Amino acid sequence: MSFVNPELALPVEAFSTALGIGLLIGMERGRAPDSAAGLRTFSLVSILGCLFALIAEKLNEPWLLSIGLITVTAVMIASNFSSQQEEQDRGFTTEAAIITTFGLGASVWMGYATLAVMLAISTTILLHFKHELQHFSVMMTEKDVNSILQFAVLSLVILPILPDADFGPYGAINPRQIWWMVVLISGLALSGYLALRIIGARHGAALLGIFGGLASSTATTMMFSRHAAKNEHLVRMSAIVIVIANFMVMIRLGIIATLVAPSLMLPIATVFACGIIPGVLMAIHGWKALNASGELPMPDVKNPTELKTALSFGMLYAAVLLTAAWLQDIAGNSGLYIVALVSGITDADASVLSTLRMFNMERVLFDDAVIAVALALMANLAFKISLIISIGGKPLTRQALPGLLAIGAGMGIGLLII
Repeated sequence: MSFVNPELALPVEAFSTALGIGLLIGMERGRAPDSAAGLRTFSLVSILGCLFALIAEKLNEPWLLSIGLITVTAVMIASNFSSQQEEQDRGFTTEAAIITTFGLGASVWMGYATLAVMLAISTTILLHFKHELQHFSVMMTEKDVNSILQFAVLSLVILPILPDADFGPYGAINPRQIWWMVVLISGLALSGYLALRIIGARHGAALLGIFGGLASSTATTMMFSRHAAKNEHLVRMSAIVIVIANFMVMIRLGIIATLVAPSLMLPIATVFACGIIPGVLMAIHGWKALNASGELPMPDVKNPTELKTALSFGMLYAAVLLTAAWLQDIAGNSGLYIVALVSGITDADASVLSTLRMFNMERVLFDDAVIAVALALMANLAFKISLIISIGGKPLTRQALPGLLAIGAGMGIGLLII
């Protein structure tokens, strides 16, 4: 038997959540030396927001909530003005946080408790990592800012206006889905690119290989092949960076496959894991040799969000889709495999994505899709081995080739397993 009044359950839950939001943000602000508010103030403001929302709803007077927000804002402005008069310029961060907390408290009563809690956590993170965010902002170059803005254009401006319909032969061209793949690839590449900018060369080969693989494994392989050819002492380090970058490609494409074709996640993960594990073991084997080495050069990765780069990838992806559909129509599975091998040499992303797209359209069978994905990666791996041999020379080939061959052999074993 329950002794809880159902009519009281919702208000108690709402105000408890609002209190928790205020305590969370207030806990962080209370530790800031320049903050004029702490736990009690933020908790009261959040509860006040929830209370004003309740009153506005019960009286059917929505403007009362606006009155509450204006009152809190006016008090904060007066407080900040008073502090400035006393030559204690604190800025407006705490005041903005208080106004945000009032809004979050009101949102809880309006039925957006989950969203309010998520925003409260995000607000607390932004407040807590002040110095880190300032350092990141200061160290960003014009190229970095342009990359972020260009990605915003790709994802928030171009993507929404494209038609979501199938066009062309075999209905293989869907503008919105093609551009969604462009956004997905550009986003992951941008993450790796920014990570490379943040970590620099001071954190060693492991992170450089990881984020270089996310940004562009081909660019990373090519650059470190060149450095190994010019500097003998960089050979072992370059080999490890290249191996790490090349098994990171499988992790990146595994994430993409999970998002694009979730039903293929298990078999693709099995094949990729069989390639990743020997790659990791080979990287660990050469780890000790890296510890005594100096700074590594940074790979020169192109801006992944430039419109020209995005358009080039989109057109390549569309071309691979059409070619794969046409060849499969006239040659069956062998046509799909030929496209995977040929297109995978220069761009594994486009080849893998086209296969996943055709699988979603039910034009490629389960097993054939997995085989085509693996063949594309193997062809791309073979291309990078040719870069190492032709650019890096024999010393780098001796160091890097075993790791790359182990990755390829592992994928082959993974195909046999599934």
